[in-house]
Amino acid sequence: MTTGQRVTRKLKAILSADVKGYSILMADDEVHTVKKLKEYRDSMSYIIQSHSGRVVDAVGDNLLAEFSSAVDAVQCSVEIQRDLKQKNKELTEDRRLEFRIGINIGDVIHEEDRIYGSGVNVAARVEGLAEPGGVCISQNVYDHLKNKLKLGYEYFGEYAVKNIKDPVRVYKVLMEPVDAGKLIDKNPKPFVKPWIFPAIVVLAVVLTLIGYQLYQKITPPEFEPASKENMAFPLPEKPSIAVLPFDNMSSDPKQDNLADGVTENIISGLALIPEMLVISRYSMLTYKGKHVKVQQVSEELGVRYVLEGSILMSKDRVRISAQLIDALTGHHIWANHYDRNMKDLFNLLDEITKKITVELQVKLTHGDMARLWHKTDNFEAWGLAVKAWSTIEHFSRENVNMAQQLAERAVKLDPMYGFAWSLLAYTHFHNALRGWTNSPAESYEKAVSLNLKALELDNTLWCATAMLGSINLFQGDFEKAIELGKKSITLGPNIALNYPVFAQTLLYAGRFKEAIAICKKGIRLHPYYPVWYLSFLGLSYRLTGRFDEAIKIFNMQLERAKQGETSPLEVHLNIADVYSELGEYQKAKTHINEALKLDTGYSLKSVRKRYNHFKNPDHLERIIDSLRKAGLPE
Repeated sequence: MTTGQRVTRKLKAILSADVKGYSILMADDEVHTVKKLKEYRDSMSYIIQSHSGRVVDAVGDNLLAEFSSAVDAVQCSVEIQRDLKQKNKELTEDRRLEFRIGINIGDVIHEEDRIYGSGVNVAARVEGLAEPGGVCISQNVYDHLKNKLKLGYEYFGEYAVKNIKDPVRVYKVLMEPVDAGKLIDKNPKPFVKPWIFPAIVVLAVVLTLIGYQLYQKITPPEFEPASKENMAFPLPEKPSIAVLPFDNMSSDPKQDNLADGVTENIISGLALIPEMLVISRYSMLTYKGKHVKVQQVSEELGVRYVLEGSILMSKDRVRISAQLIDALTGHHIWANHYDRNMKDLFNLLDEITKKITVELQVKLTHGDMARLWHKTDNFEAWGLAVKAWSTIEHFSRENVNMAQQLAERAVKLDPMYGFAWSLLAYTHFHNALRGWTNSPAESYEKAVSLNLKALELDNTLWCATAMLGSINLFQGDFEKAIELGKKSITLGPNIALNYPVFAQTLLYAGRFKEAIAICKKGIRLHPYYPVWYLSFLGLSYRLTGRFDEAIKIFNMQLERAKQGETSPLEVHLNIADVYSELGEYQKAKTHINEALKLDTGYSLKSVRKRYNHFKNPDHLERIIDSLRKAGLPE
């Protein structure tokens, strides 16, 4: 807005809508998702116009509209959801686009065709509380409706909104004819009793947390995103997060203990994940009781993500709300509220911490794979499994042995934990693959039996299926390996790990172009992918003759190897191989020398042992011949 331009403000009913799980739908089938999104938005726009509304913006999966009447806005939203419900019936469940809609009345600023202001901000936050296919409204919208529409309403409670002084009261719209005229008030009334023991207060801690995903696409003008240039500390490459002290929403200061307990346990849970940089609890105490913007926290601590939340306790119930914000963009990545009855304090505390940690891992590191770690009621076993997997990913002999010990402890704590058995199988498989055992055949056999045990406990375990496919690959049964690789992706279509594992099978089977496409999909699903993903992608490029792309990929891998993510030895050899193919023998020789500095005994014999799984031996011989020309000894 130019200086001196007159600001135009109007009171409007704001409708905000977005799609549940949009990023997953896009990753799974981008063409279908984009096509359906356009079709659905066209239909929504027509319905909005027919109710005297105006579409203001439509970015990504988000749609923003304004109305002069709250009644029109709510009638429109109900018609939209009924229309989309019919459209979705024609699709399988995994391809449906289900919108969430939030409506608020507020003062908005008009700038040309765009609108801004707290009214828009609140509408987006209310939308985040709606179920897929549902509608939520703020208190001021509800006050305008009363008995004007044949609908019912369910009171959800009060929610704090950044830069809004008072909490926002939220209602769910009940659209079924049988609910017309109903008002359901399930929200507990806050109360304070001085005799509540601190242990009971902490008990409340336990309760609540995570439910559905919120991708807020609107950055209100009040929010000034943090920037990398303003960081007091450099922003790390891996996901970095700070957990603000949870707010006590009651009038009883004694319940601060409850809020502190939740905050501390969430930080402790996140600290289990080596792939995340988590700011310590003691550093976060400086923000307790202060009203701070997330971008300030981001800049002062050098983190990209900030988790904030609140707690409201009442009689035998507690509500915990939490939201994850990307401070560099201002977008709400995820939000959740959880209502529970209070039972055993420590079990509830563990449960909620685990739920939060799993959901954040889904968003920031391992994608849907993290949900696998949730399938146990034993908090300690879950923590051991998380650490075991994170340790395995670094692929050193020491780390694999450590992961084996962790997995063994996990299965002792919960013998019914299928994922933990599969993790234990993986350690035996990897020892056999790398030759870190006196009897590879025996280790392979043990890996098979442990995986079969895991599948008996949980037949949806894609990781066990994928591993059995890899074992078949290394035993020379390519047909069975490909069959199991495809099955693992069917079981876990949004699990990033499935794709590079299957890409490895396709690579050794000689199906290089397919391996490239599959590996790229895994990288797309996992923005913070482990460095070894690049190995199969680079080799596939190299064996299709796309040497420039291969060099680019291997150089990326080398940079990460220099930071300690993997040994640079094999990366230097891969680069030397490609340069030799290009006839640039001096560059190839330089990388051979770097490799031999790391292992003076490495030779062509070592390469044959490492890559002896090709279905067509000529593929390995091409690599051997290039490395021989580059100077690697026999």
